Amino acid sequence: MDDLRQVRDALAIPILKKDFHVAPIQLLEARALGASAALLIARALSPERLEEMSAYGRSIGLELLVEVRDEDELRRALDAGATMIGVNNRNLETLEIDATTSERLIPSIPAQLVAVAESGVRTRAEVERYANAGADAVLVGSALSASPDPIAATRALCGVPRRSRGG
Repeated sequence: MDDLRQVRDALAIPILKKDFHVAPIQLLEARALGASAALLIARALSPERLEEMSAYGRSIGLELLVEVRDEDELRRALDAGATMIGVNNRNLETLEIDATTSERLIPSIPAQLVAVAESGVRTRAEVERYANAGADAVLVGSALSASPDPIAATRALCGVPRRSRGG
């Protein structure tokens, strides 16, 4: 929470609270801390809870990044009204990364929604790969936090044009 406050105080950009949000009070906390968006992991929530959390988050002005790993979770995210869908290449049970997960699911995300490829993004070639699959953005964590020069690492990943997912 302190990190989120520090980012909020230092920068005037949208801020995502990336956490295992399972109760509405956590979304309220995210908003109170200055987050503009919060992560909801479809796998961690029942269909009913995902819909409840989505509706509550929207009602308090949060953007929600709904994370999915398979076609059923994608359908649930769409049913819950998700406008940003993250496709996690990391299997949360085994922690193995399968880069084809994003390539398989992103083309099924409606074009008017934001599609994000998540996990295992380390190189510009990987960003280009996801952009070619139709990703609007990538979520990068470890590659930046482990880099001796996070600014240069960020710059190396930026500026990749995206390809439309169609109508």
